Amino acid sequence: MRNFADGLIGPGLCLLLSMSVSGLVAGEGPSGRTRDLGLSPGVLSAGKWNAITDVGGVQVGHFTLIEGKGIRTGVTVILPHDGNPYRQRVPAAVHVGNGFGKAVGFTQISELGELETPIALTNTLAVYQAAHGVADWVLDLPGNEDVRSVNAVAGETNDGWLNDIRARVIEPDHVHRAIEAADSGPVREGNVGAGTGTRALGFKGGIGTASRVLPAGRGGYTVGVLVQSNFGGILTIDGVPVGERLDTHYMADEVPYERPDGPDGASSDEPAGYDPDADGSIMIVVATDAPLGSRNLERLARRAMLGVARTGGFSSNGSGDYVIAFSTHPDVRIETRESDVRGTRRLANPAMSPLFLAVVEAVEEAILNSLFAAETLSGHKGRSVPALPTDRVVPLLERGGVIDKPD
Repeated sequence: MRNFADGLIGPGLCLLLSMSVSGLVAGEGPSGRTRDLGLSPGVLSAGKWNAITDVGGVQVGHFTLIEGKGIRTGVTVILPHDGNPYRQRVPAAVHVGNGFGKAVGFTQISELGELETPIALTNTLAVYQAAHGVADWVLDLPGNEDVRSVNAVAGETNDGWLNDIRARVIEPDHVHRAIEAADSGPVREGNVGAGTGTRALGFKGGIGTASRVLPAGRGGYTVGVLVQSNFGGILTIDGVPVGERLDTHYMADEVPYERPDGPDGASSDEPAGYDPDADGSIMIVVATDAPLGSRNLERLARRAMLGVARTGGFSSNGSGDYVIAFSTHPDVRIETRESDVRGTRRLANPAMSPLFLAVVEAVEEAILNSLFAAETLSGHKGRSVPALPTDRVVPLLERGGVIDKPD
């Protein structure tokens, strides 16, 4: 894959946006992350990049689409390795925390326990075009000329508060451009790709990522996570009830952006009963180099929702909360041309507990990174969602004892 920043497009904004990201290449780290403030939730160590790409072979690419005053959306892709994903499948599993979503390709993963394509994330009404783009890309790979069925995998969250989602501007080519931009190393976070128009826990959300590495005595395995945060709740940061203290949470009288004023709390372009302070969604992608089959990957995926709860999410009625997990370990790789009988070495059940802890911590930090990296954004209908106010949050975290006060 190409070694450059994500694709961006938008009349009048293309030059400005390209200038803002043109310096971001492999070897440069993202800014505005949780650990930049001295905050390190959990007890396990992070990987080199503190990203899903700490799992060897995993690559991430973005395509960001910003046009005029209303288009604020994009595509994020995750590749399990740099080979042909259809011919070299990885074991995988999915977990549904709350099923208010439009995931594509998840039932076949549940049935067969295999992932055979990249994973694409985008907005709700573009998930079908994203799946189309994934399928096209796989079918066009050398060696796949005889393929007549492909299980394209795509997930979504609804960015319709800031993005004119009914315009349906995402096209299959945007998926291809995100795949072409995919790379290992540091991952851009916040207002980028599928996280461009999202919001979470009362503030601007987006793409976030994190990783955990087990001690050598526990196997030394890595668990990496990437999230598309767009969900509601009561923000908690490393145990500090920030949303309560700022009075910006789901049940507060005031939130940092305007509430809808339509019937039953819904704006004219959102369903009756929809509450923007509680509803929304989160997509979670979990990668590990531990030798796991689909059954233990599903167990790992289930624990990811505990990381969401640590940040204050509670899977509201209108939240689509999905987890997809896969293993990159070569011993569990599934070759399409192998014999009918397979023999693999997999991690035993008692060895799973450290990985469960790792995924909970990584999901928690990935969500926090999506918030700390995001910037205030205005969009559809003149709406604006503010970034997390670090000038107010940091003193709360200092008083909570989770970061050290500066000398």
